[in-house]
Amino acid sequence: MRDTRESRLLLVLLIAIAFALITVDIRGGQDSPVEGARHAAATVFGPVENGVASAVNPVGNAIGAVRDSGARHNRIAVLQKENTELKQRLGSDDRNRSRVRELDKMLAKAGAGQYGIKGAEVIAIGAAQGFSWTVTIDIGANDGITRDMTVLNGDGLVGRVTTVGPSTATVLLANDPDFTVGTRMESSDELGFATGQGDRPLSVQLLNGKAKIKKGDRLVTFGSSKDRPFVPGVPVGEVVQVDPSGGDLTRTVYVRPFVGFTKLDLVGVVVEAPRQDPRDTVLPPKSGPTPTPTVTVTVAPSPNANTEVNGEADTGNPDPNARPNANANANPDPNANPDPNANGQADDQE
Repeated sequence: MRDTRESRLLLVLLIAIAFALITVDIRGGQDSPVEGARHAAATVFGPVENGVASAVNPVGNAIGAVRDSGARHNRIAVLQKENTELKQRLGSDDRNRSRVRELDKMLAKAGAGQYGIKGAEVIAIGAAQGFSWTVTIDIGANDGITRDMTVLNGDGLVGRVTTVGPSTATVLLANDPDFTVGTRMESSDELGFATGQGDRPLSVQLLNGKAKIKKGDRLVTFGSSKDRPFVPGVPVGEVVQVDPSGGDLTRTVYVRPFVGFTKLDLVGVVVEAPRQDPRDTVLPPKSGPTPTPTVTVTVAPSPNANTEVNGEADTGNPDPNARPNANANANPDPNANPDPNANGQADDQE
């Protein structure tokens, strides 16, 4: 529409009419004269408004989602971080409990043998190529560690210190082929030398070729001169196989070590030897065979199990002075006269 004087007058007139209708509608309330027109307009334009809203609402929702996505992403990131920290805390608690148990076992071993030890943690493992079995621990010369000290843990003999640095040391494990330790059999005191064989049982050469050895027998370290490199009494392992071809001079047995060399964590370096040889006191008590449970069944006689004779209950323990019943008499009196009315019972003749 062109901006002319007539068009301006028409616009003013329409605005005046609109104000007049609004005034009439407000004053009329529910009885407004334009209620019918409003209802008709709602009927016509309502579906159009719903269609437009359906088309526009997804766009509005998407815009709102984009606007709120930053806050939601931050919240998800916070929740994920809290979840990760909780899992780490739970895992560390389990790990700490396991290490506490391991430390308790080691301290119990040291206490039983009166070994003065210095605790250490395995921080590296040497390459196993060429059957070289070594680990690195986190204490060294600054902690008073020197070469040829015995290393143990809560299970038994781990190895001996071979190389010492300022803050670390290298331990040659007892299953290394270059490792040899003097041993003594529990109870029988038979002496021998144990040599590592990698992931196989230790090979032990007993000095007595006629020694009577059986599976399950246990060994401890014999000890070295001035307790270097081995202190006495440290558990080594138990016999799993005996070579049947024993010679006159030596005999070979194979021993499974008590220590699991592939899962070392906490170890103790013996910095003070015991004053006396602990002998077999560091070995754990032997577990006896599990007793076979026995079941004792007691049967009580049932009161209904008594046989009734002549309408009377038989107790099973008759009175030796009682007069025997005729039915139970194996040799009836031949002179007795049968009574046909006695229900099968015979009268005794005096």
